[in-house]
Amino acid sequence: MKNLTALVLTYNEEDNIADCLDSINWIERVVVIDSYSDDRTEKICQQYDKVDFYENEFNDFASQRNFGLDKIETEWVFVIDADERVTEELRDEIKDVLNKPEVEGYEISRKNYFLGKWIKYCGWYPDYTLRLFRSKYKYKGLVHESPQINGRIDRLKNDFIHYTYKDLESYVSKMNQYTTLDAEKKYSAGKTVGISYILSRPFLEFVKKYILKRGFLLGSQGLILSILSAYYQFLKSVKLWELNKFGDGNL
Repeated sequence: MKNLTALVLTYNEEDNIADCLDSINWIERVVVIDSYSDDRTEKICQQYDKVDFYENEFNDFASQRNFGLDKIETEWVFVIDADERVTEELRDEIKDVLNKPEVEGYEISRKNYFLGKWIKYCGWYPDYTLRLFRSKYKYKGLVHESPQINGRIDRLKNDFIHYTYKDLESYVSKMNQYTTLDAEKKYSAGKTVGISYILSRPFLEFVKKYILKRGFLLGSQGLILSILSAYYQFLKSVKLWELNKFGDGNL
């Protein structure tokens, strides 16, 4: 795959990075952008001849990925996270479509695993994300960043395997981070929220995830995830309410 480079962002990924890199060993060059890990991430990466390891201070995901894109010389880039794995089927499909690419990028769905189970419901599957595209494009967005593609985008048939949050503690930590970013973004855009919305939005989210998106079919995991999703919506709303009421002096 001489026209393809992989891009991986890392921060304290010693438990994940080796399996990730092994799953993309068919790609000739891998660019790893690390946010100054203090575990064995760098040491593990240096064991792979194909890996070019860079450190860069993390500000947001878009700027971090764009820093990595600036290091890429091939026409195409394949973006993969440390907790994701490429199956043999996805590998073969990527090789096939890049033989004669007719589009600007490809979305790939992820099979997300959480609390020991593939989360097929709760709106978590199919989870399409734009990860294979021409490297000339750059990312934009504070929350849920995405490359700004000018042209046609197709979808691949095969999935990533995504070993998402390793436990509830990591899920809640990320939830706190993302809800803060979302509230700041909406506050900067002049958006407001009322108490009625703060109360109703989490309830509607639970109904959506657990009933409409069939989270009940996942057993305990579906119930837990639906409750957490409702709490996520509550945090986003109440953090925006806090900013509107008291300003951003505490940011």
